[in-house]
Amino acid sequence: MQWTAAFGSLARLVSRGDAFVTYVPPAPSIVDDIIAQVKFDANGLISALAQAPDGVVLMLAWMNADALRETLLTGRVCYWSRSRQKLWRKGETSGQQQKLIEARLDCDMDAVLMIVDQTGVACHTGRRSCFYHGVTPDGLRDTSQPEISAEELYGR
Repeated sequence: MQWTAAFGSLARLVSRGDAFVTYVPPAPSIVDDIIAQVKFDANGLISALAQAPDGVVLMLAWMNADALRETLLTGRVCYWSRSRQKLWRKGETSGQQQKLIEARLDCDMDAVLMIVDQTGVACHTGRRSCFYHGVTPDGLRDTSQPEISAEELYGR
């Protein structure tokens, strides 16, 4: 079954606890055509949002053309690290990998949403999601606790 045809039934798959839909990568020439249509910013980047199949937004990062190409061709999510100025293969040091289920570009072609199968936690703080600072009338409030310590996550 093609992943595009199967995605409509993903909610049923998740609710039954079945395995996620398998991502089928496009041919390299199609990936190149897709990347040629993407509107990268002046730094050659687009924002990349990772979302779990249940709708939880896991993280926001950045991709350059090489990271997007690698992600679309392999199905293993790769970002661009702005601080290290190099490709960042999610889970390379922590083991907390993201496997692509589906990728969607927005209407302006300058942002990508990736539905991912997340191994472990997405956030370097040990939380499932990086979006845990809730805004309340009294200020910020943590909405979740770490599921794993930094020592366990990175062996430090």
